[in-house]
Amino acid sequence: MLLLAAAGVGGLVVLGALVLWFHYGSQVFFEMVRTGFAACF
Repeated sequence: MLLLAAAGVGGLVVLGALVLWFHYGSQVFFEMVRTGFAACF
């Protein structure tokens, strides 16, 4: 059950990333990912 929930959450994250990519374009998408990654560390 836990594996199924993790797969569902992972799928939603990937789907959200694709939606942002198509909406904003790859340049803005990668900039947002890089900024978010830098904020974590």
